Amino acid sequence: MFEVLLSILLLLPLVASVPPPSSAPPKTTCRRCCDHLESMEGSPARNPGLNHMPEIRPYINMTILKGDKGDRGDRGTPGKAGADGPPGSRGPMGPKGTKGQAGAPGDACKTHYAAFSVGRRKALHSMDYYQALVFDTVFVNLHEHFNMFKGKFYCYVPGIYYFNINIHTWNFKETYLHIMQNDQEQVIVYAQPSDRSIMQSQSIMLSLEQNDEVWVRLYKRERENAVYSDDVDVYITFNGYLIKPSL
Repeated sequence: MFEVLLSILLLLPLVASVPPPSSAPPKTTCRRCCDHLESMEGSPARNPGLNHMPEIRPYINMTILKGDKGDRGDRGTPGKAGADGPPGSRGPMGPKGTKGQAGAPGDACKTHYAAFSVGRRKALHSMDYYQALVFDTVFVNLHEHFNMFKGKFYCYVPGIYYFNINIHTWNFKETYLHIMQNDQEQVIVYAQPSDRSIMQSQSIMLSLEQNDEVWVRLYKRERENAVYSDDVDVYITFNGYLIKPSL
C-alpha cells in the first residue's frame, strides 16, 4: 500500500507538467541563481522583462585635455584681391615740396611776343604845339604792332614793356619831347639850345593794357622845337619790347 501511494506521488509532477496538445507552449523565463536570495532578504522580485544592463555614455571634459600653444605656422599664399572700397575722406594738405627743374619750352604758337625798333632819317622842325614823331625806317616790327603811318605802338599783348627813345639835338634849337601812354605824358626828353648838337636818350618801363598806345610827341614852346637827322645816318630811334605778359 505504501509502495502504491509512493508511485502515485512520483507521477503527479510529470502529469501536471505535460501541456495539453491544443495549447501553446509555455513561456520560459530566465532566472538568475541569486534571485532566491533577494527574495529571502525581503526585496521585491525584479521584473524579468527589465533585466538588462543600463546604457552608459561617457563625458569627456575637453578643457582639461587642451595642450600648450604650438609654434606659428608658415605664411600662406596671398588670397584674391577683394572689391574696391568707397573712397576715403580728403586728408590734410602736405608740406610744400621743393622747386622742380624748368620744363621744356612751350608751343611757339602759345608764346606771346611783342617788339619793335624804328628810326627816322629826316630832320624835323616842329611848327605846331603838339606833333607826333613819325618814323620812316623799320628795323623790327613784330606782328606789325607799330603803326608806321601814325608813329604809334598798339598793345595787343597786355603786360610789362620796355621803351627807349634816342634823338640828336639841333644847333641853337630847343629839343622837347615826351614818351606818351595814350594821352598822358610819361617821361620827357629835353635839351636847351646850344652851339653844339648832342645825343639825348630816355628809357621807361610801362604796364600796358590791351589797345593802349605808346608814341613820341614833340612839344613846342616859345622857341623852335627840332630834332636832327640826315639821309645818310639814322640819328633818331624808338624801341620797345614785351618783358612779361600779364597772366
